Amino acid sequence: MHPKTVIVTGLIGSGKSAVCAQFAAQGIPVYSCDERTKSLYNRSPELVSRLEQALGKTLRGADGHLDRGALAGAVFSDGNARRQVEDMVYPLVLQRFKRWRARQKGSPLVALESAVILSKPIFDGLADAVVLVTAPEDLRLARVMERDGLSESAVRARMAAQADIPASAASFIIENDGSPGSLEKAVKRIIKTLQI
Repeated sequence: MHPKTVIVTGLIGSGKSAVCAQFAAQGIPVYSCDERTKSLYNRSPELVSRLEQALGKTLRGADGHLDRGALAGAVFSDGNARRQVEDMVYPLVLQRFKRWRARQKGSPLVALESAVILSKPIFDGLADAVVLVTAPEDLRLARVMERDGLSESAVRARMAAQADIPASAASFIIENDGSPGSLEKAVKRIIKTLQI
């Protein structure tokens, strides 16, 4: 029997990583889809080759590794290209997550961090619970500008490209506009509820 899977999701800048850090601090293993996908690109030159073939563009930098800016540029403005990339990458992400989860035998819960997972049918049925992290738009904007060193217009373009996540999809909602202490309390409550 594998551990229960808690999906931690939210729009850009909502603070999913901060919530996941609180899960980790409580001893809950955390799987970051973004980080794992980045490592997948680094470890799998054949995947990058397949992406280049599908998109008809060079996606590698001078060092031979994936140029994330080139990939983002290719998929950001082209829904068809984005779907092609997702169709290649998401099955691998799901497979790797399931293998990782199977190794977490001692834990009753694992947390999976992803902004897009609820809108991707390939992941349907994976979650035992969904934690939606929210924050006011101006706060999210400021966080991402500071974190990524981007202009306001660049962050707003990324925000506009994200589909809203309905509150009805969530088992729990954390409003992340307060202190780390309030986040810790919210995460502890969720863990306690899910372990009963």
